[in-house]
Amino acid sequence: MLTLISISLAVAIVYVGLCAWLYFSQRSLLYFPQPRRLGPTQSVAQFNSGDALLQLTVSPQAGPRALLYFGGNGEDVSGSLAPLTEAFPDREIVMLHYRGYGGSTGRPTEQSLTEDAARLFDKVHAEHPDVIVMGTSLGTGVAMRLASTRPVSRLILVTPYDSLLEVAARRFPIFPLRYLLIDKFESWRYVPGVNAPTLILAAEHDEVISTASTEQLRDRFPARQVSYVVIPRATHNTISDAPDYLRALAAFNVASADAAEQSAPLASDGGAPRMPLRYI
Repeated sequence: MLTLISISLAVAIVYVGLCAWLYFSQRSLLYFPQPRRLGPTQSVAQFNSGDALLQLTVSPQAGPRALLYFGGNGEDVSGSLAPLTEAFPDREIVMLHYRGYGGSTGRPTEQSLTEDAARLFDKVHAEHPDVIVMGTSLGTGVAMRLASTRPVSRLILVTPYDSLLEVAARRFPIFPLRYLLIDKFESWRYVPGVNAPTLILAAEHDEVISTASTEQLRDRFPARQVSYVVIPRATHNTISDAPDYLRALAAFNVASADAAEQSAPLASDGGAPRMPLRYI
């Protein structure tokens, strides 16, 4: 009996220790900051957000349209600039390097990313009234929350999840993550506030985000609001390499432009040409 009690006590101590380790190290397991590897033709900019100086990768474009991009947890967003420029040739592309990523100061948290995204959107939207917001993987949670509070014209979610808490719970089922996880990124909470037409791109063989999680988020939208495209043979980290990925993005952009032409003019500036947005 004493041996059984001793073993049970040892197991309990190890379990509590692992829970404590998960709690205090969770952000190092979630965020993997990457340096910025700029190509020879890429432009850089900076943006003040609260106490942080954030780095941006920008493809300047005159006109009323822009694309605001939020990347994955281990992504150097600069690497996505070339394909996005191809898919959205008529839009200024603004890519945020999260706090701690690509030379940005500060540390990433769900709250700080949310605040940074809102401030950046407001700056971009002031000069470009038609802003598509796009998120990939972790960035879909940032994009979802932003789209629920800001007038985005369209929303693109690449390999999204219903809740990061649910994704983590699948990986660590023996731990009470509902009580341990700080940055839950519960995208489902923000669906009712999203009014923009939405494109969801899923990878057929996504090994990180389960199909069930992506489809659960999709099913929370009104059917007429969301378009759902599965990229064949793609995995979580190879989806952006597939030709069907670029075709889907380009078609969604064309649909956005057509819808804008059928609506009221985007801005009453007397026909004055718009200049690319200047950052700090």
